[in-house]
Amino acid sequence: MHRILGLEPGSVRPSYALFLSLVHPEDRAEIETVADVSREGLLRDHRVRVIRPDGSIRVLSTRGEIYVSPTGRPLGAAGTVLDVTEEDRLAQVQAAERRRRWAVFEQTRCFQFTRAVEGAFQYPAELLALTGFTQEELVDDGYMRVVPEEREHWRSVGFEKWTAGTAYSITPLVPFADGRRERLMAVMVPVRNAQGKIVEWSNFTRPASGMGAPIWDGTLLGLEQAVRGHHLRAARALLSWTKQDLAGGSGLSYSTIRRLEEDAEAPSAASRHRVIATLRASGIHFTLTSCNQIAVSRR
Repeated sequence: MHRILGLEPGSVRPSYALFLSLVHPEDRAEIETVADVSREGLLRDHRVRVIRPDGSIRVLSTRGEIYVSPTGRPLGAAGTVLDVTEEDRLAQVQAAERRRRWAVFEQTRCFQFTRAVEGAFQYPAELLALTGFTQEELVDDGYMRVVPEEREHWRSVGFEKWTAGTAYSITPLVPFADGRRERLMAVMVPVRNAQGKIVEWSNFTRPASGMGAPIWDGTLLGLEQAVRGHHLRAARALLSWTKQDLAGGSGLSYSTIRRLEEDAEAPSAASRHRVIATLRASGIHFTLTSCNQIAVSRR
């Protein structure tokens, strides 16, 4: 408890009053007083901020229980205090990211979601808002969101590519909740772990009629893993670079570049992403074509 509150053990005499003095003024009213605990037997669960002596703020989750006599008189208390600052910060970051993605969706009708190979799956709120379907309606057959006359075609394409474990794109005609129908482009890419095993599929969907927003996160990671040695060699040729030029630009060794171009490195290798970032910064684009091939171009 000393460490959580930023106090050196033995430097102060522990007391409930000292704890209350460290609670953020805006949260202090939520905490029970000594009288609430000792006379009324009140000790609720809380999530409060404390200000350490060095000025840093930590978020604590507290849970308590009062022990009482047969007549109901409080005799003692016990509880737990957890420092959940990082969890709280993570929740704030995730909430901000959800707001950002929803803003992108509202402006561009582009959205992304990831589907793990194992475990339960939930369709994103953007897709449900766009089509008017519910999770329950799509859980057994995600292709229900495609017009009936195209459903079987895109289902067979998806099954073939999913089984092969290769990146692919489809352009189904989708009925919207407002009665309109629009053709969407959905890019699906496998994301692999360090052992090369597919652990999830990332999906990026946008209107097929426009460029939309740039691909990000898991979809971008999966596409970079799909870039092979001959793509890297083509990119170097477009820039008139040697292997040594690429090694110097990316901060990697010549032998690492050689292994990447010979497909001797794992798809998830960090060096691959450094090389691709270097090439992108120099004007190279890697895109997935309608024929489900990686194309290399220079702007």
